[in-house]
Amino acid sequence: MSQANFGIKAQRRERTGAGERTMRETGRETKSRRIMIIRHAEKPGDADPDHGVSLYGVHDKHDLTVRGWQRAGALVRFFAPTGAGGDPGISVPATIMASAATPASPSLRAQHTVRPVAAALGLGLVVAHADGEEPAIAAAAIAAPSPVLIAWHHNHIVRLVHAIGGRAIGCPAAWPDDRFDLVWILDQAEPAAPWTFSQRAQRLLPGDRDQPI
Repeated sequence: MSQANFGIKAQRRERTGAGERTMRETGRETKSRRIMIIRHAEKPGDADPDHGVSLYGVHDKHDLTVRGWQRAGALVRFFAPTGAGGDPGISVPATIMASAATPASPSLRAQHTVRPVAAALGLGLVVAHADGEEPAIAAAAIAAPSPVLIAWHHNHIVRLVHAIGGRAIGCPAAWPDDRFDLVWILDQAEPAAPWTFSQRAQRLLPGDRDQPI
């Protein structure tokens, strides 16, 4: 194992802050859970001259723009920093999920947004559920090793949050069309406790905003 990969895996075990939810303390495993949700990275817009491009540079309207690929790359060290200086409010994920492509929704953007993070951490990417199956992916995320990172399509994210934490969790009513630069974080201190909601700005690319939704 390379020194860099060892460092990432060690941080996944040892990082605490707002973050590590699976480390053992005093001989017992902590029961808290964390689920981090991001929107897939940038896509072509109706008034946007940028094309979606595949991993091989071929135009593909169902894929990310060049800026979207840049964000996917920048997210690697955002979620898997190799040294000091990572965002203390962000956890290194132990599970990574993304929406599945279907004939009705063939987009690969969510998968391509987080696949580089999964590769850096040596994790498989879970793509068992598609848009519209929010209760199913919510149940899978709650049962999965924590922390969990999910990349989803923005018009279904509020539904996903409600499926995890209930409608009273206090998230915004909608994810704006023009925001790709945020992380929504759901925390549960123990299985019987209510879920809490917070947001973090990614601040990875020029033009990213500091303000939450």
